[in-house]
Amino acid sequence: MSRILDAEQIEEGLDQLAAKIRERTDGKPIALVGIRSRGDEVAERVCRRLSEDDRELVLGTLDISLYRDDFAHLHENPKLQESDIPFEVDGAHLILVDDVLFTGRTIRAALDAISDYGRPGKVELAVLIDRGHREMPLQPDYVGIALETARHDHVYVSLEATDGKDQVEIKEAS
Repeated sequence: MSRILDAEQIEEGLDQLAAKIRERTDGKPIALVGIRSRGDEVAERVCRRLSEDDRELVLGTLDISLYRDDFAHLHENPKLQESDIPFEVDGAHLILVDDVLFTGRTIRAALDAISDYGRPGKVELAVLIDRGHREMPLQPDYVGIALETARHDHVYVSLEATDGKDQVEIKEAS
């Protein structure tokens, strides 16, 4: 396994992500919704950067475990976590936030999950890392870092609050 991004590069990616959101949303009210786990930490860190703006900004977290299409494979030891959406979803401008975008299946599950809370006015997607190789017709609106990977590589993201350090490692497919 090789480390390809260090803490400084992750910070730069978070800065990039916040700058793109700031630029395109132009001070309008937004709600960041971090997808557990690690997308919630990315959302918190982006939210801190955006909180300097003069805008209405709210933060929520979303657990998609029960909405995954591979839930049957996880049934032996599912890690269910709490969702926390402390604002009105109907009509809101939501930005779903995740750490890595790969096939798109996590985002499909997040869209299903968020619909249980209401009907947003707009939903966009922000990801710290876009590694390509979609299986679903989903593309991010905001990307911090575009990463070239092979389809069968494994990308491991570690974040400070969750894992005690910021780094991204790749285990290349054999």
